[in-house]
Amino acid sequence: MKFSQARQGRIFILRLEDGEIVHEVIEQFAAEQKIAAATLMILGGADDGSRLVVGPAEDRGLPLNPMERILKNAHEVTGAGTLFPDENGTPLLHMHMACGREEQTTTGCIRAGVKVWHVMEVVIFELLDTTAKRVVEQPLGIKLLQP
Repeated sequence: MKFSQARQGRIFILRLEDGEIVHEVIEQFAAEQKIAAATLMILGGADDGSRLVVGPAEDRGLPLNPMERILKNAHEVTGAGTLFPDENGTPLLHMHMACGREEQTTTGCIRAGVKVWHVMEVVIFELLDTTAKRVVEQPLGIKLLQP
């Protein structure tokens, strides 16, 4: 285990609008507001055609071969995530969502593109005094959190 400490900064409340792509809007907002690090909660609706990364095709195989699930119809969603800068200082959101419709639920990472269905509510809790960032790490070849 690796760890670092932070303290809480500002709290932002966002309402995402119909058709917006969740990670794009949040990362742009973070850059505009100079939010370097944060934790987030989200709930609302995901639209038809939204894409989730639902795991690697093989449990231990490398290179990673991510699987995607495309939502059919609107879904109710709830999610949690973290936002940390990459090595260039660009804020990157890592958020997982559970997306449900009737008896079916799909859970995954929103990075592939989740589109807002009418509205999503987001609460961003800024984290201050942290040096944590996302850095490409081998052998996975993806940007992982370095506390």
